[in-house]
Amino acid sequence: MIFKKFKKSFKLLLLSLFIIPFQVFAYSEYIIPGGENIGIQIESKGIMVVGIYEVGGKYPATDAGLQIGDKIIKINGSDVSNIEEMVAKINTSETLALNVTYKRATKTKETVLNVIKEEDVFKTGLYVKDSITGIGTLSFIDPNTKLFGALGHEITEKNTGQILEVKDGKIFDAHVTGIDRSEEGKPGSKNASFDISNQYGDIVENTESGIFGTYTSEIPNKKLYKVAQFEDVKLGDAKLLTVLDGSEIGEYDIQILKINNQANQKTKNILFEITDPKLLEKTGGVVQGMSGSTIIQGDYIIGAVTHVVVDSPKKGYGILIVNMLEEAEN
Repeated sequence: MIFKKFKKSFKLLLLSLFIIPFQVFAYSEYIIPGGENIGIQIESKGIMVVGIYEVGGKYPATDAGLQIGDKIIKINGSDVSNIEEMVAKINTSETLALNVTYKRATKTKETVLNVIKEEDVFKTGLYVKDSITGIGTLSFIDPNTKLFGALGHEITEKNTGQILEVKDGKIFDAHVTGIDRSEEGKPGSKNASFDISNQYGDIVENTESGIFGTYTSEIPNKKLYKVAQFEDVKLGDAKLLTVLDGSEIGEYDIQILKINNQANQKTKNILFEITDPKLLEKTGGVVQGMSGSTIIQGDYIIGAVTHVVVDSPKKGYGILIVNMLEEAEN
């Protein structure tokens, strides 16, 4: 009898072991490193209110209760997804009192915005934006899934500080035309020219770990690097892949100073210092536009650049590549 009870409990234990959920990631063991500069364009979900101005001694937007950071989604009950559609609805409205539907954080609200007409121009008292364009660096392409990752951090609207929700987005060709060097307390930047007609991929996600999407262009014929897990990353020598001029990717020496894999830290996992004389002479350290530049160590791809240490621009932070790959699959 005791034996029978044991058999029953053993079967139950086996069942409980098999039904414990676990997560398996489908990213490839070997992926293509980035380093290419890319142009980035994101169209946001909703028309963002980024500023408020006075009209004829009044503030129509403030009177309507609208705030910086709100997203306008309807005018007089009709959907509007960009500024052009919003202007068309205002110009064809039969009244200057517009019914506006907007989102504030996760809540949908409605208000009446009293537009003021001056010299045949309708003025709302609102500064709005529906897209953002900039430059960054491609971090990786997974040759099997054709997923790409770039930047290693989120894109925010500078006036509101909010992460852009992606309605549509593209990455495309960009050539570095010059660099403003970094100095202590003053990060520099890459300058670039765009060719938006030469598109590389579609952006579907903008997260704290970077921008992600599908690479639609021809997959580059480049050496594959093994994806480094946290325990594979070592202190010491490593290389940074980035573009300093035109479209040529260079490899530059850095030193990994610290590695952090704490659960509450998703982006600043690697502290590094640039030691390459050529890179330092050209840039003074980490510059804006370098975000996403791939970090390799031996035959491993270990991460991507995310931030500059403002007071010591030779130093920067990077995100672990596994954190980007896991986010790309979500």
